Amino acid sequence: MKTRHTRFMQGTVAALTAVLVLAAGPAPAAEYPTKPLQLMIAYAAGGSTDVGARIVAAIAEKQLGQPIVVVNRGGAGGQVGWTDMSRARPDGYYIGFINLPATNTVILDPARKAIFNADSFVPIINQVLDPGIIWVKADSPYKSLKGLIDAAKKSPNTIRTATTGILSDDHLAILMVEEAAPGAIFRIVHLEGGAAQMTGILGGHIDVAFDNVGSVFRRIRTGEVRALAVMDTQRSRFLPDVPTTPELGFPTVISSSTRGIAAPRGVPAPVIKKLQEIFKKAMEDPEHVKKMEETGLALKIMVGEEYAKYYRELHVKAAKYTEWARGRPHK
Repeated sequence: MKTRHTRFMQGTVAALTAVLVLAAGPAPAAEYPTKPLQLMIAYAAGGSTDVGARIVAAIAEKQLGQPIVVVNRGGAGGQVGWTDMSRARPDGYYIGFINLPATNTVILDPARKAIFNADSFVPIINQVLDPGIIWVKADSPYKSLKGLIDAAKKSPNTIRTATTGILSDDHLAILMVEEAAPGAIFRIVHLEGGAAQMTGILGGHIDVAFDNVGSVFRRIRTGEVRALAVMDTQRSRFLPDVPTTPELGFPTVISSSTRGIAAPRGVPAPVIKKLQEIFKKAMEDPEHVKKMEETGLALKIMVGEEYAKYYRELHVKAAKYTEWARGRPHK
C-alpha cells in the first residue's frame, strides 16, 4: 500500500524528470533532421526567387536525407512570408529565403508595422546576387531608356511602371531613375513578384517593369520582351548586348537583389552549422551551378559571418533608402 509520502516522492521524481527532459532541448544536430523541412518563399510561385529555391532544394534534400518542401507565402511585398518565419518554432524545420533589401525595408518602414526586426532572423547562406533590369513588351513604343525617360517627363505620372513589391529593390530603383532624371515621374504599380509583372506586361496592363535579370532572362532572349538597361556597373553575362545604366548616363542608378536562406532566431548553433554545410555543398554542386546559369541567376555564395556582415551593413544602408522613399511625393 502506497503511503502519502511515497506518492509525493514519486510525483516529485516524475516532475523533475519532465523538467530535465525539457531542459535537454531538441535532439542534437547529429540526429537532425528527422522529418521534412519547409523552405519558405515570401513571393508567389514562378518568380526568380522561387525558381532558384527549387533548384537548390532539390539538390540539398538528397544530401540532407529528408524532403525540403518549398512553400510560397506571398503577400504585402514579402511581409506575410517573413512574418510566418519570425513566428516559426526555432528548431530548424521551418527556414526561408530573405530578399535584400526588401526584407530590410519592410522592417524599417514604420507604416508596415512589421512584428519582426533585423534580429528576428539568422542568415544561413546567400545564393544569388541578381542585378536590376528595366524592361518592356517587345512591341512597346519605348525603344530605349532615353525614350522612356523623355516620355515620363512629357506625360508625368502616366506610364504604368511595375515593381515586385512596396519598397523592394525595384521600387527603390524607380525612385533612383526619377532622382537622376528630374521631371520624369512614373505611375508606380506594386505587384507581388516577377510572375505577376510578366502577366501584367504581356496583358497590356503595365507599360514598363523594373525587376531583375534572372526573372526575364529567357523571355528577353526569345524576343517576347525587350530590355532597356541593366542597372549595374558592368554588363550581365546573360544579356551582354543590353547596356548598363552608367553607359547610358545614369551612374547612380545601380540596383540588385540578393537572395539567401535564413532561420528564425533561436535555432541551435549546431543546426545552423549543419544547414550551412548542406546548402553550401548543394550550391557548389555542378548541377546547381549549371541550372542557375541556364536560368540567368548569378551565384553569390556567402556563408556564416560574411553573410551576417553583409546583412547588417545593408540594413544600415537600407535605412537611408527607406526614409528617402517614404518622403517622395509619388510612391
